[in-house]
Amino acid sequence: MSNQKKQSFLGGAAILASAVAIVKIIGAFYKLPLNNILGDIGKTYFNTAYEIYNVLLTISTAGLPLAISKLTSQAHAQGRENQKQKIFRTAIWLFFALGLAGSLLMFFGAEQLAAFQNNEMASQPIRALAPAVFCVCLLACMRGYTQGQGNMTPTAISQVLEALCKVGIGLPLAWYVLQLGSGLDIGAAGAILGVTVGTIISMCFLVAYLLTHRSREKALDVPGSSGAIMKSILAIGIPITLSNSAMSIITMIDTKIILGRLQSGLGLTEVAASALKGQYSYAMDMVNMVASFVYPVTMSLIPFAAAALAKKDYAGANRTISTSFRIIAMLALPAGVGLSALATPIMVLVLPAQYEGALAAGPHLRVLGIAGIFVCLMILTNAILQTYGKEKLPIFTVVLGGLTKIVMNYILVGNPDINIHGAPISTLCCYMVIVVLNLFFVWKYSPEKPKYLQLFAKPILASLLMGGAAWAVYGFASRALSGHSAYMANAAATLCGILAGVVVYAVLIIALRILRADDVRSIPKGEMLIKLLHLK
Repeated sequence: MSNQKKQSFLGGAAILASAVAIVKIIGAFYKLPLNNILGDIGKTYFNTAYEIYNVLLTISTAGLPLAISKLTSQAHAQGRENQKQKIFRTAIWLFFALGLAGSLLMFFGAEQLAAFQNNEMASQPIRALAPAVFCVCLLACMRGYTQGQGNMTPTAISQVLEALCKVGIGLPLAWYVLQLGSGLDIGAAGAILGVTVGTIISMCFLVAYLLTHRSREKALDVPGSSGAIMKSILAIGIPITLSNSAMSIITMIDTKIILGRLQSGLGLTEVAASALKGQYSYAMDMVNMVASFVYPVTMSLIPFAAAALAKKDYAGANRTISTSFRIIAMLALPAGVGLSALATPIMVLVLPAQYEGALAAGPHLRVLGIAGIFVCLMILTNAILQTYGKEKLPIFTVVLGGLTKIVMNYILVGNPDINIHGAPISTLCCYMVIVVLNLFFVWKYSPEKPKYLQLFAKPILASLLMGGAAWAVYGFASRALSGHSAYMANAAATLCGILAGVVVYAVLIIALRILRADDVRSIPKGEMLIKLLHLK
């Protein structure tokens, strides 16, 4: 690895973004058909297991891989090869223990965890996910090590392998077991088994990669002790873990409250409550697809900004962070506005076998589309604060936002006039609280104060115009196609609206000079794009 050319921030982000784009396309061929196969009830069984998995996973892997990435990046920038290898050897045993403990808890405590979530039918999906915790812990350690050296390619390949297994194994297995007459809980377990197999194969790939790309150079630096390295990993990783796991824990508790209030507050059965929760989850899937594109930026942001700060290059760190803000603004704002503007048509498009559920999910997505913008900004601003060494602040902001969500859900979902429609409202308010606080702290602690108005004004204007164009073209096309098949007419009109929005936004990005030369210079063919688009 030491012989490889270190990828630039934008180059690394581009590699991971490309991988995420592929993963999301593959994921669309997993989640969207799966939603049609399982329906809203089976979807809730699937999500209940996944939320418990995410809590254990986040506790095990959220902050510690970033700590490894940061420490490795600093050692790499200083040319300390022995220190890098000692960091990895020390960390891998920590991840081994955490992964093993998490897997055993999920496997042997599946019934108790499902009962805690007011969803006892989710026990089999929980058990099917148990081995994945162990594998993903080891994956996280290896990914943090390679990313810390500026090498994003192994992470990208392993993510694609993981996604392919979900589709190739999980989706057919879910369909097959349901065709045999098994219950929706077994169908959800079959779908989740694809995730487990994917993590195993992905882990095997990274192990083989590290074994075949070991550095043969002799280094003279004296590495720190294992105790000192472990202390540094925990000092950086634990605050980040608390920040990220707080949101996962709050989401799990939030699901418990939603299902509990629908059952105890409104008198619904567990199955009826699961159906309403599943409709809300349909809409959240669309938002999560958008938010996932932010992670490549943050994965590349932390090691490169940390390396700049280690060299006292504050201007370089500021350029990296400013570029990340512009990229997220250009991606998140139009995506969120577009989802909100075409909420119900999009849900009907992606859920042809669940028409009633799609209609019910449309109003949720109208609110959650806007919430998705704040989710993206939360992910980015958390990473910025962590990069500046303010790891504890995101814990504070996430807890405040999460408490807002829990309290609002308890009040709104238990109200018969609002019921499940309170869930997206509380989600929007939750992320708004977090982002407003995060933006303040980023401004406060940045050496060069970010100019938020300059960063966001033009993308907001362009996104609103794009949303208006998409909505108008959809309305015109749907009226023009009203005599044809209802599904096909909606699909054609929706795609026309999306295409119109993309074209309008692309023109506005250039016309309003939202995209800058620095934003594309480091990506492949960047100089060609600068000349072609006349960027400055």
